[in-house]
Amino acid sequence: MAINWFKKIVKDYPKFWETYLSCFNENQSKEQRYVVFDCETTGLDYKSDRILSIGAVGIQNNQIIVGDFMEVFLQQDVFNPETVALHGILKEGKEEKVVEAEAIIRFLDFIKDATLIGHRIDFDIEMINQALNRLDVGKLENQAMDTDVMYQKLKSLPQEQHSSLDELCDIYKIKKSDRHTASGDAFITALLFLKLKRKLEI
Repeated sequence: MAINWFKKIVKDYPKFWETYLSCFNENQSKEQRYVVFDCETTGLDYKSDRILSIGAVGIQNNQIIVGDFMEVFLQQDVFNPETVALHGILKEGKEEKVVEAEAIIRFLDFIKDATLIGHRIDFDIEMINQALNRLDVGKLENQAMDTDVMYQKLKSLPQEQHSSLDELCDIYKIKKSDRHTASGDAFITALLFLKLKRKLEI
């Protein structure tokens, strides 16, 4: 009787989530992989807004691995026409779009146990976590690093003094191609991360 009661309180997670969690139980001696990612969204409220697209690129051995790349566009159940001028993603655009669940599953399969990198990454992680919550699973388990925080540390800036991605690209002479697309911003942030990582000697 006690065993049956225990089974009832242990959550039966879907296969994709179990597969993702299993990545963290594997041999940790393998080479460090970073994944730089960015989300384009309908707005800046993680509770009510939704993800429009996710772009991500892998880094190993201090090199961007061009073939280690993903980009996915999501079907837009929530649409904010006011933000189209910024990201350029139309509700009925030419891009192939998938439902949110499929996009998130693809993202988890891509990142595995990599350390996640982004600029002001807390927002992007929260957007992913909200989508995971809608799938009735847990939150991201990956470690994360923020290029804004890295720059603060490098320059001994106060926590409240933030720098935009555009500002840091200008400082480090990074070409801002495909700015305000998820894949473009992920690539730009990857270049910035490598420069800051080298300067911080990490």
